[in-house]
Amino acid sequence: MKKTSVVKKPETVPKKPAPKKKTVVEKMVPAIKKVAKKTVAKSAIPTITIPKKVGKKAARTFVVAPDPQSFWTNDGQILNNLTALAESFATMDTVLYRYHVQKSQNDFADWVEVVLDDAICALALRKAKTPKSAHIVVIRHLQYYA
Repeated sequence: MKKTSVVKKPETVPKKPAPKKKTVVEKMVPAIKKVAKKTVAKSAIPTITIPKKVGKKAARTFVVAPDPQSFWTNDGQILNNLTALAESFATMDTVLYRYHVQKSQNDFADWVEVVLDDAICALALRKAKTPKSAHIVVIRHLQYYA
């Protein structure tokens, strides 16, 4: 008599499903959440409000600088208000503009802020890179004056 051996089949272990690949957006979510946690205190953010026009009257008074506080350009022009500054920007060449506006200083914006008392216009002038863009800034801000 032959002995027959019973061969047992090994138990099959169920395979774990392959992990689902994350999409690019899903990979970025943890990074976005970390960035969102960093917020700036509300008191640290400066707020700038531009006055609105009320009917035909403007919300600001037009300032004309006295002679000692007028702006003297390098080519001899004497500017004493925003209208004169806008006219000067319309005809100004880039070399003269670059003389007064550099990375470390902006003579026009400083003068508008201190003498003409218009911080909003000065802030916009600091962003202007050419006399043409500065001219547009001043023209837009002139609408807020009487």
